[in-house]
Amino acid sequence: MNRISSVFVWIIELTKKYSGLMALFGFCTGLFSLWQMEQREQFAQFFAILMVISWLWLTGEYWLRKGLLKKFGVSLSKDLTCFVTQLLHQESLFFALPFFLAATDWDQPQALFTSLLLFCAVVAVIDPVYNKLLMRRRALFLVYHCFSLFAVLMVILPLLFFMTTTQSLGLALLISAVLSLPSIRPLLTQPGRWRVPVLMLLLVAMTTGIWFGRSLIPAPVLRLNDIQLSQQLDYEQRLPGSAFTELTLAQLQTGVYAYTSVRAPRGLKEQIYHEWVHNGESVERIRLDISGGREQGYRAWTRKQHFPKNAVGEWKIRVVTDSGQLLGAISFTVAP
Repeated sequence: MNRISSVFVWIIELTKKYSGLMALFGFCTGLFSLWQMEQREQFAQFFAILMVISWLWLTGEYWLRKGLLKKFGVSLSKDLTCFVTQLLHQESLFFALPFFLAATDWDQPQALFTSLLLFCAVVAVIDPVYNKLLMRRRALFLVYHCFSLFAVLMVILPLLFFMTTTQSLGLALLISAVLSLPSIRPLLTQPGRWRVPVLMLLLVAMTTGIWFGRSLIPAPVLRLNDIQLSQQLDYEQRLPGSAFTELTLAQLQTGVYAYTSVRAPRGLKEQIYHEWVHNGESVERIRLDISGGREQGYRAWTRKQHFPKNAVGEWKIRVVTDSGQLLGAISFTVAP
């Protein structure tokens, strides 16, 4: 047992010394999973399962320490468990980051969410910031902990259970809130019991805010490979004709095809929408059912033929999920 303990301590000390490499490893596994998602999805699922096991270990860390001490006389120091928590935050955030980077439209407000995720990932590798500023402020740590788990679950759930983005988002919020509750445990031994209900209210407010602001969150396992506008379409080849960025009112009346190619994991079935927006106002949403697994993405299109009389102005076609998460957009102008 002493030999096993010494090996374990050696591994921990090694990871402390090269903590930046662990973050790099997390980022590389995320990139590899993103690449393998359409090739051999079982590899991406393997890393997703490792993430699940790691978070389950962290959730039961307190009871695990008590069990080891009681049965084997092995004690894990608080510093060690804090370091393992930091290591898991690094691995989780850098694992999820490539998926969100690939899915983000940087011209849209969703770039704020991905930027926040990137900031949290950087914080996890800066020891003075993480240990002195984050770990000592329980409310801030609770939000950080919940956000990290939410981000990785948004990637894991569709990969493992082929859930749609709406299902994944709702379940990720619920699980991250529940599994973050054990992090409040240290406050139970401190005076001022008001802190616990306040932190729980903070957790509820955070998850509620994310749910109502879900349109600002990228869909990490869906990616818009292509989006084009055309007035012709080759149905046999499933390819659009020549693209345009401006039409006259007379040309518009012949109709417009909005062509998209969406890449998704194998086994995933998803509903997306082409939302037609005129001068900032949504005028129509047309549903498309897509299936994952195609190397070039699932190719689908909508055709709009009926336009309002005052159709002059700016038009935009937004590709959104059932929960309103933006995959991409394209614009064109209608001249008199």
